[in-house]
Amino acid sequence: MSESILSGGFVELAVTTRSGRDESIHHGAVVALNPDGSIAFAAGDPSLPIFPRSSTKPIQATAMVASGLNLPPRLLALVCASHDGRAEHLAGAREILASANLTEAALANTADYPLDDDAAHAAIASGLAKSPLQMNCSGKHSGMLATCVHNGWAHDASYLHVDHPLQRRITEMVPEMTGEEAAHIAVDGCGAPAHAISLVGLARAFRLAATAPEGSPARVVGDAMRANPKMVGGPTRDVTLLMEGVSGLVAKDGAE
Repeated sequence: MSESILSGGFVELAVTTRSGRDESIHHGAVVALNPDGSIAFAAGDPSLPIFPRSSTKPIQATAMVASGLNLPPRLLALVCASHDGRAEHLAGAREILASANLTEAALANTADYPLDDDAAHAAIASGLAKSPLQMNCSGKHSGMLATCVHNGWAHDASYLHVDHPLQRRITEMVPEMTGEEAAHIAVDGCGAPAHAISLVGLARAFRLAATAPEGSPARVVGDAMRANPKMVGGPTRDVTLLMEGVSGLVAKDGAE
């Protein structure tokens, strides 16, 4: 992966200045697709494999829906979220788990405090320790567990193993939505598999989430996200504000 990043495929995209002098130069790649999926514009090499991290949650959620996960749009949006950890997010994750007769004790993702500063400060002030439920990926993991229960798959900590039936189905969904096999599978910060794909592959996946036939798993996921943008992030998050401000947009952020 490091060889790809250092191969010269990234170009200067932004420069920050201080008193008229360059302070930082940011390199990367950008791609935009035409409605038919062909490349309309690119800067840098969008075919280089990257780890989109949480930006692939709509792909993971699509695999869950295709495997029988049936949640209200509000909760399906939470499955796609890197949420703030506000009360409505934690309640939603509990609701997903309860739909499968599970509790937060089933969550095997890493423990953390909420992303939102106010929610994190409140948790610390009340004496709460870091927990998997408060971690920003708990909606996704709740959806994974509910999908496992629905299919009769093991729903202990093995649901995070790359060879678990759920994770195999997600890995199969990657080329179905991106048009390419994952270049590499690593472990994400939450403990789930993280697939390395190209930027153009990621764009193809989001194109499907936005424009696939109504009622298809990818479109169900995309519609849930744009109908419930605050469940995908939080009221002050860029990803939420983008979807609130641009009609029809499906957006998802990811960590580095």
